[in-house]
Amino acid sequence: MFGQLITILAGILALIGAGVFSYTHLVQTIGPSEVAQVLVTPATPKKEVTKATTATTTQVVQKKVSAKAPVVAPVKNNISPAPKAVVAESTVVTPGPLRAVPQVSNTSGLSVAGVIEFTNIARAQNGGLPALVENATLNRDAQMKVDDMFAKQYFEHVSPVGVGPADLAQAVGYAYVVVGENLALGDFNGDDGVVTAWMNSPGHRANILKPQYEEIGVAVGRGMYEGRMTWLAVQSFGMPLSSCPATDLALKAKIDSNSAPITSLRAQLDAKKIQIDSTSTSDPNYNVFVNEFNAIVPNYNNLVEINRRDVATYNASVQAFNACIAAATGH
Repeated sequence: MFGQLITILAGILALIGAGVFSYTHLVQTIGPSEVAQVLVTPATPKKEVTKATTATTTQVVQKKVSAKAPVVAPVKNNISPAPKAVVAESTVVTPGPLRAVPQVSNTSGLSVAGVIEFTNIARAQNGGLPALVENATLNRDAQMKVDDMFAKQYFEHVSPVGVGPADLAQAVGYAYVVVGENLALGDFNGDDGVVTAWMNSPGHRANILKPQYEEIGVAVGRGMYEGRMTWLAVQSFGMPLSSCPATDLALKAKIDSNSAPITSLRAQLDAKKIQIDSTSTSDPNYNVFVNEFNAIVPNYNNLVEINRRDVATYNASVQAFNACIAAATGH
């Protein structure tokens, strides 16, 4: 009996011991888990500054790529050369002077209005060419030639001192694309007679019928030449420079004036780009530099675009002018 009691008590103690071990194990398992959860909850978040810097940096890179600031500047020269004056004034048509067979007298005489009238009749009858418009400046040009030939006693397109039709046009202020000159010496039996004589001479005929001419000046005079009284007649033909499309000088001045600020802004962008490239993205100043760069880009791009359009407009006018010159002169 006593032995059985001892056995029962030993079993009870074994159960109690097992319960204590089991409880202790649970405390070690559950308890630290709760503490660990408490420790995980206040885990240190990423700094706001770091997040903002990362986001801004990404946005800045996108701006730099979209703006393409380093390649916005025009590659080609903004200003195409303006047409040179010598191009417009290089064509002078001067067929050899025409002498009439000496006659006893010229009872009809010559007149400016009559020579112009018969010249335009000849143009109308030969291809329906438009009438030439009398130009007062070309009249002065022609009169200077008549006076100079009588004064210096010569009968050539170029005077003994080297003054030619181009020089006379410049002297009277006639800006032209093409000018031409016909000379006649002698008694031609009136205005119709002298124009007919010119038309019977291939070189003078071609000058009268030149389709590019738009204006005419004429001078006639009777005076002493080589010891006898005779007539001199001069036709001065011209296509004025104003017939070709004008280039906009004010637009060219605007383009030139924009060059300085464009160059200045580009220099600022290049300097900022170097500053950005040499700064770490983790540096707080990095975004400051990038924002400064991006603030300049719109102004630069806008000014460059304005200049690009202006240059295109100006160059189109230059090309039209040069095409007009080429068509008129065959150059």
